[in-house]
Order: sequence, then C-alpha cells, then structure tokens
Amino acid sequence: MGQFDIVKDFFLGISRSRLSLIGGMIVTITTPFLFGYMLADTIWHIKNPYFGAAVYLALGPVFLGGLAMIFIGAFFFRGERDVHLFTLEYLRRYFTEPDMFGRLRRNVFLIVLLTSVNFAVFSMLLYRAYHYMESTQFCGEFCHTVMTPEHTAYENSPHSRVSCVECHIGAGADWFVKSKISGARQLLAVAAGTYPTPISTPVHGLRPARETCEQCHRPELFHGDKLSVLKKFLPDEQNSAVYNVLLMKVGSAGDRVQSSHGIHWHVAPENRITYRATDYSRMVIPEVTLTEADGTVTVFRSTDAEAQLQGASADGDMREMDCIDCHNRPSHIYLSPDDALDRKLAEGGIPHDLPFIKRQAMELITADYATAELARETITRQLEEWYREHYPQLVEARPDLVQRAVNGVIKAYAENVFPQMKVGWDTYVNHISHGPDFNIGCFRCHDDMHESPDGKIISADCNTCHSLLAIEEANPPILKTLEGKSL
Repeated sequence: MGQFDIVKDFFLGISRSRLSLIGGMIVTITTPFLFGYMLADTIWHIKNPYFGAAVYLALGPVFLGGLAMIFIGAFFFRGERDVHLFTLEYLRRYFTEPDMFGRLRRNVFLIVLLTSVNFAVFSMLLYRAYHYMESTQFCGEFCHTVMTPEHTAYENSPHSRVSCVECHIGAGADWFVKSKISGARQLLAVAAGTYPTPISTPVHGLRPARETCEQCHRPELFHGDKLSVLKKFLPDEQNSAVYNVLLMKVGSAGDRVQSSHGIHWHVAPENRITYRATDYSRMVIPEVTLTEADGTVTVFRSTDAEAQLQGASADGDMREMDCIDCHNRPSHIYLSPDDALDRKLAEGGIPHDLPFIKRQAMELITADYATAELARETITRQLEEWYREHYPQLVEARPDLVQRAVNGVIKAYAENVFPQMKVGWDTYVNHISHGPDFNIGCFRCHDDMHESPDGKIISADCNTCHSLLAIEEANPPILKTLEGKSL
C-alpha cells in the first residue's frame, strides 16, 4: 500500500459513515467563521456581547460536536475497507506483520497530528470563551433587559473601569465554580422568565470584602479627615446654588498610627465587631458585639432586642462587620431624584440658567410611568409645553436651552429608574448615608438606643462621622477660607 493509504482509508471511512459525513460538513462550514472571529477578537477585542455569544456559546460547541461526530462515526464504521484506527484488531495486524510497521508509524503520526490540531483548537476556543464569559459585556449586556439597571449604574460609578468579576468572583477556583453554578441558574431563570423584578441585592452571596475590596483599598492606610463639598440647587426661579461642606472623619483602621480612629475604626484589626440581624436585608440590627484587642467583650442591645430576637437561633444572622456593611453599593449606585438633578445641573447637562428647571424637573421625574418610553415622551412634552406657556420669549430666543434641559432631565431619570424591572428611586438602599428619615446606614446601630449592661451607648451624634461646616449655604465662609479669599 502507498504512503498515503492510511489517509485514504481514513477519509474513505468518513465517506461511508453518515454520522462522520454530517460531522465533516459541520466542521467545514463552521471552521472559517470560528477561526476568523477568534482572530478578530484577539486583535480588536470585539465588544458586541451577542456576537461573542453566537461564537463561543453556540458556534464553538457546534464545531466541537462536529469533530466528535467525525471520530465517533469512523470508530464505529464497519465496511469493506474499515477504518479501525482505534481497534485491537487493527493494531495487532500492524504489530505482527513486519512489512506493515512503516505504515503503523504513519498511522500514529496522523493520529498525533489530528489530536494536536484538535487540542489546539479546543484550547484556543476554551481560552477565548472563558475570557468572553468573564467580560463586563457578557455580565452586563447579554441579558439586556434584566441587567440594564445594574449595568447602567455600574457605568456611572467610580468602579466603572473595574470588571464585574474582579468583585463578584475574584481569584480562586472555588468562587469561580460557585459563580458559574449561580450563573447557570440565573440563565435558566432568564430563559424561563422567572427572574425577580427588581433584581435583589446579593446581601448574603457576596465574597468576603477582604478578598475583593482590600485587594485595591487598604483602610489601615486611610489617614486624617476628608473634605466633602457638595453643590446643590434650590427649586426656586434662579435654581440658586448652595453648598454642603462636611469634614468626613475617615480616620484609620490601624496600621502606622498609635490607635485606630475615625469611620474606619470599625474594621481595625484590634476591633472585632459582630452583629445579629433579624431580617434578610440586615436592616434591623438589635444586637452588636465589640471584642477589643485585650479580649474585652461588650454587647450592645436595642431597647426592643428581646422581642426582636425571640425565636431566633443562638447565633441568629451573626455576621462580622466588613466593608460591605457600609459600602453596600460601591459599583451599582442609584441616586435620589434630588441628587440626580443636582449632578446634571452641576455638570451642565441641565442648564441652571433656565428658570424653575429644578422644580419642574423634580415634579416630572418623580411621577410614576409604566414604561421608560412613556417617561421620555411625557417629560419632553410637559417641559416644552410649560416653558412655551410661561416663558415664551425665552423659548423663542433660546430654543436650545429647553432642548438641553429636556435631554438632561431624561438622562437623570433614565440612569436611575427602570420601570420594566420595577426599579424606582427608592428601590435600593445605599448605606453610605442615613436617608431622609435617618433609618438606614449608620443609624441601624448608631441610634442612641443600643446600650450595654454597664450603660455605654452607641452614639447617634452627627459629629461621630463628620463635622458639619456648612449646610445649604449660598456663600459659606469656610469655602472662602479654604480658597484663601477674604470674607
């Protein structure tokens, strides 16, 4: 037999197996598309999540299935010129007949070559598929309707250049496996339409903060205080600008100082704080325990702790405090209506020289709308009608002013409210605040109602976390002092 008889036998076997023929057709069709996209994705990093899904989650498995069909068909094929490449009879023949040994070597070479090619293809496909499924585009845009609120908030957050997996998965195989199992469950929920609206905050499913947040942030190296200057606008005709100036007592969590102090005292190594919550969202905390470096244990209980903890297990929902207990929405930040409009006014997205725009915008964005499309139409129509009615000369002279205002107000709404997912202005709680009713964030514990047996109280004094230097002042003296200007 000639040098290429084994190749002829192999392809003849494929041609006589219907399964192998189908597999060969699949591989032939998919190969150029698959390799072309992987090459383009490697060079240009294509961002379209649906194109990537079509290749890595659909075309890739089809290609690998075609390869499997080729070899399965060849393996089980029986005919006049069988291709028994993996059978004992085939190997015995070439080991017992010396003149066939050279052909055996060619057979082995072909098998090794095909295996190497398939391994290279399989490895490249798995590598690219892995990176695709770890991408922000896949996490935030593949399930478009479901993840639009979280992805939009993420895009407008300080962590918008940190990929989703950096926080939600982090390093290590165990959390990678957990995330994929959870992701498969969520994908089934999306396919079946059984996902919750709104998407609940993963209060209990997040990786420990020290394994994620503290890979970049080191609380023990935060020193001193931080000046916070917030520009706000009043709902009057001039949209008057006022300022809140606060000195945040960021402090330190320990390292390089004699003792921890300030806000980050809570996560200092020498202070271990645990608490028991009685609800899933950890909004009701009747018991807090402080364990100091010398072993001293102090338990603070609210006035209604006995009733709250009645029927709970010995540990209840016992948790050791970490970053996430305060920074519970570090990347998915939803603003209040007032803050959303103030930000657009400060940035110039909404012109602050348009009379009463803060007041009119507040009325419109806080109304209930069935859909985002209806919200856009209503905001556009009512703003334009109101200004044509009350300031016709201004509209005629500066039509661009109203159009800019319309676009800015719609954007302030669209970045924070998503009717289709039932996400409104007050859907998600951000604990880096205390809310209008002083019932969230710090005040879950700092309420003057958590007391220890020896009379110590967890204080609700505002000056514990910050000093109020100016509150809604048009020209606060402290700013003039800081800027070096005389009063």
